[in-house]
Amino acid sequence: MKPILEAEIEHWALRTPFRIARGTRTSIDVVVATIREGDAVGRGEATPTARYGENPDLVRDQIARAAADICKSADRTALLDLLPPGSARNAIDAALWDLEAKKAGTAPSNAPSLVSAQTLSIDTPSAMGIAAAELAEARLVKVKVDGSDPAACLRAVRKTLPETTLIVDANEGWTIDLLAGMQPVLLELGIALLEQPLPAGEDDALQGFKSAIPLCADESCHVAADVERLRERYDFVNVKLDKTGGLTEGLALVEAARKADMGVMVGCMLATSLGIAPALRLAALADYADLDGPWWLAEDRAGGLRISRDGRVSPPQPGFWGDVEQGRPRLMAASTRGAGHDIR
Repeated sequence: MKPILEAEIEHWALRTPFRIARGTRTSIDVVVATIREGDAVGRGEATPTARYGENPDLVRDQIARAAADICKSADRTALLDLLPPGSARNAIDAALWDLEAKKAGTAPSNAPSLVSAQTLSIDTPSAMGIAAAELAEARLVKVKVDGSDPAACLRAVRKTLPETTLIVDANEGWTIDLLAGMQPVLLELGIALLEQPLPAGEDDALQGFKSAIPLCADESCHVAADVERLRERYDFVNVKLDKTGGLTEGLALVEAARKADMGVMVGCMLATSLGIAPALRLAALADYADLDGPWWLAEDRAGGLRISRDGRVSPPQPGFWGDVEQGRPRLMAASTRGAGHDIR
């Protein structure tokens, strides 16, 4: 029976405002792709992001235009040439992975739980220090900052969380001069990793820059082909499926990063558990995971991820998405480097 591919937009409220250097959100719109073949149904979710020129209507229309070609073969490899990296391809790719698992009919095995960063959004230094107290049990915290006195914000957080592993995410909000000036502060506070300090189009300035702590490419890194350009500027890459255009390319990006001796973080956009489930396959191989997207929702999908107060993420209920047993050989072939990181 010929597959049928459909897409719809869903609106999800956040339980509290989410603030980063580019703005504040109180809700998200996701696009869900559903592909049906007989009795088997595969689903995939993507979160369109204005930073990459996307919006929900555009992504839904991309999926609709690609539907006829996708349904001819329902092949993930062909999809890589059919659509560019981005949310539309991610939603379809995830739906195809899910469909493959459902058609195979293999009972899911128990995916291991993992520690995810929990995100502290931008506010005044005093407010961030107070908010950090709510994350006192977290083992890994990602602190969002911009260019407005990040040192004061980070000191306030560190005072509240003296033992917690901290990652800092500037979301392209710094200059090279600010980055240089922040080096002693980052060392003083024991920051483990700094994400995307400079705008993606300006990170040529990192060529030859000797950072006191590891730097991670986020907005600058989308697909495996980017690694060659980034390896002399960054120490890590942040793999997000809405940037790679799905798990299929995400696996290739992880493999390319490891071959270049770069560290790997697996991150996410704000999303429901349906958008995060495919990323769990990559997170098992990463040095750091940042998959707390559903934690920000006022309500998540039934049967989705469980996130404990210390940031441990447990997989969704069997049948929610995909099949761990089927995906595991591909992932283990990609890399084994992340297995020993003690934050996990």
